[in-house]
Order: sequence, then structure tokens, then C-alpha cells
Amino acid sequence: MVSDLQGNSVSGASTAALDLYEGANRAFNLYRGDPIGLIDAAIEAAPDFAMAHILKAYLYGVATEPDATLEARAILGRAKTLSLNEREKSHIGVLELLLAGNWTAAALALDRHNINYPLDLVGLQCGHLMDFYRACARNLRDRISRVLPGWSAAIPGYSIVLGMYAFGLEECGDYGRAEATGRQAIALEPLDCWAHHAVTHVMEMQGRAEDGVGWMRTREACWSGEDNFFRVHNWWHLSLYHLDLGNVDEALRLYDGPIREDRSQVALDMIDASALLWRLSLLGRDLSDRWQELADVWDQHADGKLYPFNDWHAVMAYLGSGRDQDVERILAAFRAAQGETPEVARWARHTGLPLVEGFVAFWRGDYATAAERLHGARFIVNSFGGSHAQRDIIDWTLTEAAVRAGIKPLAEALVNERQALKPHSRVNCGFLARLHQNVSR
Repeated sequence: MVSDLQGNSVSGASTAALDLYEGANRAFNLYRGDPIGLIDAAIEAAPDFAMAHILKAYLYGVATEPDATLEARAILGRAKTLSLNEREKSHIGVLELLLAGNWTAAALALDRHNINYPLDLVGLQCGHLMDFYRACARNLRDRISRVLPGWSAAIPGYSIVLGMYAFGLEECGDYGRAEATGRQAIALEPLDCWAHHAVTHVMEMQGRAEDGVGWMRTREACWSGEDNFFRVHNWWHLSLYHLDLGNVDEALRLYDGPIREDRSQVALDMIDASALLWRLSLLGRDLSDRWQELADVWDQHADGKLYPFNDWHAVMAYLGSGRDQDVERILAAFRAAQGETPEVARWARHTGLPLVEGFVAFWRGDYATAAERLHGARFIVNSFGGSHAQRDIIDWTLTEAAVRAGIKPLAEALVNERQALKPHSRVNCGFLARLHQNVSR
């Protein structure tokens, strides 16, 4: 029986196939290179290599794209026919839940898996991503803290585990430890995009925009390469710093350049594009031509069924490009979602629907309705959808709606809330100035 770099036994592997698998896993860990190409080569070298099939199913399964999910189900079907050890059977059970749209059940199954197999790096990283996609800040931190004492610098992948822990600490508001842990991870592995990303989030949440620009630019060579899966998201973070500094033209330049110049059809990249265009539109920029390009690409992903966070960002593009029929298509899908299973149907109905309705009302100038819908919908955490930094677009839109609707008490309360978090943000200072102007009239 052969084992992976962390000492976990693997079934059906040859030495050559295992080397390719480890290369694929490293590419996945660092979000760079071609993990699919490497894992396909591993499967070709050893067709019965169970963990190679399992890793490939995870790679497609966490992409949150309809075609990728279909591919993941086919891969899972093949994997289930192989000879499997207990750890691999556990992964199969997780994948069955995930690919049925039951993210929380899958994440909890991986909790148990991680406790039983604390040095299973694939299990830790995929569990971490599931916690991210369902916006579970506590488990982003605690999934890693439960196993971290069993890791050390002597075990390959230790820096990756530290990088995940840094992000979990950040999402739980433990910014000092998050930054220190992220920097420790990067010192061990400078190419660790997730650790870099964790420190980036710390600076975003603390309102350290100038530090953030310096952090990104100093380390640009480590995260901006063409083979880096996270490069668009990191450019997006740089644009957020520029918005806080009032450099709106620079943020738009980044959109037209590294964020969207390649016309990426990857859902995660398109989320960043929609989110930045929406923010720029709130600042008064005319972006109609850019919205149209993005909306056309969203068509292949926005089905109203797989992952509501994606559909919500697609709606932004549909609104911006005037494609009302597609806005109504997503709304109809959310309204039709019934029952408790799959979990994503519940997300769509109970959280996604008021969120999208609020954004639709805002775009159509019904600011009072937008404020009413978004005031509750903003509490999306522990349901679905990304990070605190990504979800800030809800609070920003809600605050703008309250200001435009002239709902003075709500507007003042929301501006106070934003100022308390980031008092130097030019965006937040702009809200405060507009409130004072309205009071003086």
C-alpha cells in the first residue's frame, strides 16, 4: 500500500501516478498551474487510483458551475466502482452530499472526516472551501484549529494549513492573529495565494487601504501570473482598496485590464466582475457596454438552481444590460424553489429571493422597497456566499438606498455603522457628507 505525502494510504496508485497526483494537489493548494491536467495524467497512469478520481470530482464539484457539477457526478460514479479504503469511502459520502446540493451536510460530513483523518490535506482544503461557500466563518477557523496541533513544519503542506487558518481567523474578526498567521504561511511558501488573500482581507476589513495597495504591489509577482487561478480575485481586492482611497478611475482601469481583459468564463472571476461594476455604478459611472459583455457570459452559469450567490451576481449584470427577461427568469426560479432539500433550494427561496428583489428594486429606482428587502437580507452569513468583504456590497447598496429614499433615521444608522468600521474610507465619508448636506437643507 502506498501513501501520500502526509502519510495517508491510497488505493490503486502506482509510484508514477502518485507523483502526478501530488503535483495536482499542490497546484490545487496554491491555486496555480493545471491541477486537472495533472490529475488526468495520474488517472491515465493508474486508472484505479481512487484518490485521483476523488480529487478530480472535488475540483469540479467546488467550481459552482452547472457543467462542472455534471462532470463531477460522472467522475463520482466511476470512483464508486473502485476498490476503496475507509478514508476514500468517507470522501465518496461527502461528494454525494455536495453534488446533491446539500452543502452544509457535506461540510459536516467533512468535519467528521477531518477529525478521523487530520492529515488529509484534500479533505481539509475542500472542507474549508465548503465553509467559505456557505459563509460559515466559525468553521472556516475551527475546522483548521481542530487539527492544527497534529501538523508541523516537518509535514508537507503545513504552510497551506496555516494559510487556511489565517483566513478563518480573519473571517472571525481575529485580525491580529490572522495577519501574523498569514505572514507565517507566506514565509514558508511565498506562492500560497490563500495566505496572501487572508492578509489582504485583514487590511480590507481594518480599512488599511494604503497598506493594502502596498501589500498587493510588493507581492504582485507571487499572485498575478497567468497560471494563477486567484489572480483576478486579487486584482479585485486591489480595486476595493482604490475605491476606499477615492481612486475610482484606477478601479475602473483594473476592471478593463487584469480583471476582465481575458473575458474569463470562470464563475468566480465573473462574480468579481459583477461586484466591481455594481460598486462603480453606485458611484455614478456609466458602464452599459461592460455590463452587456458580462451578462452574455453569465448565461452559461446562471440557472437559478445550483448556487444562489452566483445567480445574484448574474442578476446584477442582467440589470445593468437591460435584460429584464433574465432577471425575471432567476426570480421565477427562486420563487419556485420549495422544501428543505436540496439545501440550495432553501437558500434560494429564503435568502436569495429577498436579496435579488432588493437589488432589482434598487436598480429600478424603488429605493424604499430596496431598503426594506435588503435590511433583512443582508444577514446572509451562515447561509451562503463568500466573505465579509464580498457581502459588503449588500450593506453598501442598502445604505445608498436609504439615502436616496430619504429614510433619514435608517440612513444615519447605517452610515454610523459603516463609519465605525472604516472611518477613513472615501466611500463612507461620501455617505456622511451627503447626510450632512441633507440635514443643512
